[in-house]
Amino acid sequence: MFYRRTLPHLQRDNKRHFVTFCTQDHWTLPNLARDVILSSCLHDDGFRYDIDAAVVMPDHVHLILTPLIHQKEPRVWLLPEILDAIKGASAHIINKKLRRRGSVWQDESFDHVLRSSEQLRDRVHYILENPVRKGLVDRWQDYSWLWVRPFDNPCQPGRPRAAAPTRSKT
Repeated sequence: MFYRRTLPHLQRDNKRHFVTFCTQDHWTLPNLARDVILSSCLHDDGFRYDIDAAVVMPDHVHLILTPLIHQKEPRVWLLPEILDAIKGASAHIINKKLRRRGSVWQDESFDHVLRSSEQLRDRVHYILENPVRKGLVDRWQDYSWLWVRPFDNPCQPGRPRAAAPTRSKT
């Protein structure tokens, strides 16, 4: 019998997690697909997780999020549940809109717990600068598929902008 080997995932309650997931076979997402995945990432903000930053690159996605407490059960939403929802919903919509079939996302993802505000600042900066490093834009503010929560801390990079409204926390 064949068993798929998966990477170990460590989730810490009330901690931010830096998550990366990639397209299947390094498929380059067209602009329409990038719109869909950014919207899917923001969809459950304030419900399943609080999202601090997201960027949709041509063949991968980076997120910083904190899983929230399930409203109907006394537990925290699990990262696999969160990622399955994001990846599943976006893949369904992308395939329907592009009239295609097949996997959009690799099964596996990479994640790690952010342990300090300094790590958060570094990871937010990494997300903001990712499109610049890849030569997609000259300034992160010009990249259409990036979202970052406005931070009050002046140590945070730049003056972030919100890309889309998020779901209410009620």
